[in-house]
Amino acid sequence: MTAPASPTKVRGETILAVENLVKHFPITRGVVFQKQIGAVKAVDGVSFELRRGETLGIVGESGCGKSTLARLLMRLEKPTSGKATLEGRDLFKASGAELRRLRRNMQMVLQDPYTSLNPRMTVGDIIGEPFEIHPEAAPKGSRQRRVQELLDVVGLNPEHINRYPHQFSGGQRQRIGIARALALRPEVIVCDEPVSALDVSIQAQVINLLEQLQDELGLSYIFIAHDLSVVRHISDRVAVMYLGRIVEIGTEDEIYERATHPYTQALLSAVPVPDPELRDSQKMIRLVGDVPSPANPPSGCHFRTRCWKAQEVCAVEDPATVPRAADPHPSACHFAELRPAAA
Repeated sequence: MTAPASPTKVRGETILAVENLVKHFPITRGVVFQKQIGAVKAVDGVSFELRRGETLGIVGESGCGKSTLARLLMRLEKPTSGKATLEGRDLFKASGAELRRLRRNMQMVLQDPYTSLNPRMTVGDIIGEPFEIHPEAAPKGSRQRRVQELLDVVGLNPEHINRYPHQFSGGQRQRIGIARALALRPEVIVCDEPVSALDVSIQAQVINLLEQLQDELGLSYIFIAHDLSVVRHISDRVAVMYLGRIVEIGTEDEIYERATHPYTQALLSAVPVPDPELRDSQKMIRLVGDVPSPANPPSGCHFRTRCWKAQEVCAVEDPATVPRAADPHPSACHFAELRPAAA
């Protein structure tokens, strides 16, 4: 199941570009005559590029907008504003046949392998369902063979095609979800916390499978997770989100070894260090206060209410996510500076 080689597709070129993406959920009052009185700023001006054949990890606290971003890219939510292009085609302006083609090229692996599979359908029907929507991807006479091939690709027994989800373990169910995502031969897969519900040993197996498939098929991943160690293992680049915004983005080494944003440094300082000697030398940064409400974020820098570096300019001027003097990778902090961090 190798991807067809094409001279026009070069590893490292931009396949997905997101520009100033915004999603605000309205807060309304009234029953019959509703009036908007505010908005939850779930995603608030996110921009990034995904390159062909790479994995972009997205990390951040719960409620920072990671999953909403994934749903926007999959057209499961309608953006408030912004632009996203997949191989030069606008995701949010596409409709009809063009949208079907775009959706075929970008698929999703969901978080919970227990609830993302229909318990009334066999594994064969679940993996083969995309062919009902995109019949051109596999003729009817070859669909069962194609489904069995997909089961084999993700490390499951092709003879189990007629079994139901409850007859599989959590890790096996997530492999079924991956097989379903691969059915239409996409080039981009959005992985929304695909291993968070699995045991550590099973997490490693699924991560290794994703890496193997990426090498064999030339896939590009957007990998969303809480576990910084998992993200470091699988990602080529990492974006750190806070209150709907990307506050720092860079290569794996730039983020984990040369982080310049205070929020990123605080996250890294909380990662457990197995070596006792290194653990004693690692100073944990304890953030003060709770995460502000996305319905009423602070003015200027959203992180300033919890930041030990905050000054008057932080409340007035919203820092752009741009390269800083401390290190050339983009960081959204007026006072960005390096701090040794173990991960």
